[in-house]
Amino acid sequence: MRLALTSHHTMSPQRRRFAAVQRVIGLLLMSFSTTMLPPIFVDLWYGGDTAYAFLEGMGLSLAVGAVTWWPVRHHRSDLKVRDGFLVVVLFWAVLSAFGAVPLLATHVGWHTYTEALFESVSGLTTTGATTIASGLDEMPRAILYYRAQLHWLGGMGIIVLAVAVLPMLGVGGMQLYKAETPGPMKDNKLTPRIMHSARAMWAIYVLLTLACTLVYAVLGMTPFDAICHAMSTLSTGGFSTHDASIGYYHSVGIEAAAMIFMLIGASNFTLHYLAWNNRSLSLYWHNTEFRAYIAIYLLIAGVVCATLYLRGSYADLGTSIREGLFAVVAYGTSTGFAIDNPSGWPLYTPLLLVLITFVGSCAGGTGGGVKVIRLVLFLKQAGREIRHLIHPNAEVPIKVENKLVSDTVVYAIGGFFSIYIGATILLTCIMIGTGLDPLTALSAVAGAINNTGPGLNDVAANVASISTFGKWVLIFGMLIGRLEVFTLLVIFTPAFWRR
Repeated sequence: MRLALTSHHTMSPQRRRFAAVQRVIGLLLMSFSTTMLPPIFVDLWYGGDTAYAFLEGMGLSLAVGAVTWWPVRHHRSDLKVRDGFLVVVLFWAVLSAFGAVPLLATHVGWHTYTEALFESVSGLTTTGATTIASGLDEMPRAILYYRAQLHWLGGMGIIVLAVAVLPMLGVGGMQLYKAETPGPMKDNKLTPRIMHSARAMWAIYVLLTLACTLVYAVLGMTPFDAICHAMSTLSTGGFSTHDASIGYYHSVGIEAAAMIFMLIGASNFTLHYLAWNNRSLSLYWHNTEFRAYIAIYLLIAGVVCATLYLRGSYADLGTSIREGLFAVVAYGTSTGFAIDNPSGWPLYTPLLLVLITFVGSCAGGTGGGVKVIRLVLFLKQAGREIRHLIHPNAEVPIKVENKLVSDTVVYAIGGFFSIYIGATILLTCIMIGTGLDPLTALSAVAGAINNTGPGLNDVAANVASISTFGKWVLIFGMLIGRLEVFTLLVIFTPAFWRR
């Protein structure tokens, strides 16, 4: 112990900083290795032959995690804000890399590491895009379960899960929580202690997943399908056990249940906690973001369903509402489940589905995109600027639920929108350069950066036709979207690495 302490004190400040990051990465990677156990049990239960792949993944993750952790196991220091960003970015990259190992080892659908990595990143970022063109119905149960489990772990954020147990490992968690949680106001917590906040969110997440599983089973899904689809639904991921996705069941009841739980998953989990704690649903309606959230869906769904009916896309009004409403909710919540391919829908309806992926989810939920609260504050800021043109000296504060929003947050949102839109345009241009038409390229990038999954035309069901380079572009887009742009981009700035 004395040697360890001496080594710690002789470290340079920069080395000590990276030692703290290295220790956390090692611990988290070893913890992640245990997530390979459930698929092994699933494989044994159904008499499959893919357990070896998960044993390989678990052994490799555990060994590399241990080798990473062992040299700095005695190091003790609090993570700084910059350390939190670095841990989150590294862990998502490392987690995805090792999560791809079982997929590649099975050789049942992924024949290159790029394909396996794409599937792993898509799962953990809850994007739901897949490189599998067909064959999900015949795929081993353990693989299907593993894909859904990747969604479920990534949904609430594996880092938030880790924060719930980090105090037991001797590591402070606030920096990780702030770097991982979505939305513009990251200091809001459910409970006074960050550990309790993370555990509260995960408790709600688990209970809602169990409720969704039960509802699916009652409505006709097999227990296995119910579990996998519940994990994909609450995480707003979209991986299914069937090529036809939710459309496989031809069930209005299952589609209605999926829409309800998709909307719940993309809502702010802080609201779920407060509603449960206060035994009151009225809190939802009193929340500005939630009201705007519902209004967006009502507006877009009304336009889409009316257009489908008036243009004769479906035989009757009921079918037009069923198809249009499900697509709007599936795309908007960034889940990506499907009961039909909307690429051939008339006029502007396919483009509307792409656009709603940008603003269809709430901060603090499992969905992707820029989040509804940012759109609300952006519009409030636009209104304030217009008023300043008329009354230059007027003081116009911006409030949400009668609480003043600081100008720092408001201006940061403007910067976020600029970077987000700029990244979307840049990646779209790159994808056009790979040979895609503009609409297909835009929808593919929107599906990646908004963590939605399906796009339009050739990428509506899968990305199997995308080139290897294009898949790497979309992998980068998925990580940018999941980490809300700045968390990832900040580590590429010179200032981040200065002492």
